[in-house]
Amino acid sequence: MTRPRADLDVSSTFLEPERFPPDEPLRWAELFGDDRPVVLEIGSGKGLFLANAASKRPAHGFFGIEIAKKYARLAAERVVKAGLTNVRMWPGDAGHLMARRVVPASLREVHVYFPDPWWKKRHKKRRVFNETLVDSIARALAPEGELHVATDVEEYFGVIRELVGNDPRFVQIDPPPLGEPESDSDYLTNFERKYRIEGRPVYRSSYRLASAPR
Repeated sequence: MTRPRADLDVSSTFLEPERFPPDEPLRWAELFGDDRPVVLEIGSGKGLFLANAASKRPAHGFFGIEIAKKYARLAAERVVKAGLTNVRMWPGDAGHLMARRVVPASLREVHVYFPDPWWKKRHKKRRVFNETLVDSIARALAPEGELHVATDVEEYFGVIRELVGNDPRFVQIDPPPLGEPESDSDYLTNFERKYRIEGRPVYRSSYRLASAPR
């Protein structure tokens, strides 16, 4: 298993939550140095999406949240080794951060790829996708901002589509097309790469925040 490298300086990318005042809103202009549009990913894992997207869209800022500090560090290492300066990684709970630390109407996009399905019935309350998170995402997105979701679990996909689809603040749109992958840069995440190689279905959906209530 890949281990974090203590000798690699990731201080420009890896954010230490304890260095920030508790529950104080995050200011994107301070984190990225300007007022660029910001894209946020919930559950960044080892950072494949962040690295690929940030390299293709250098004028955007990318903010990743990963609850496992080890993986958040690995994601930071990935983007630092790629020479990317437009990514910031936050190790911590996405639900808490989205509800309390993201400035309203400040995000261009939110991406949630392959969230943990928590299979056991008694554990499903731990799923990141719930009414509270959907409300936080709607509050955090700027008008016409977008939410992109992918999972390999059909049942969980149905739950997500019901939660977001029944929210009048969102309008469903076509997800970005997926071409035939030729390299790692053609995959959203490590999970997508694994599942598509195995031939397993991937369920995707995208939504746009309505400019006015429907």
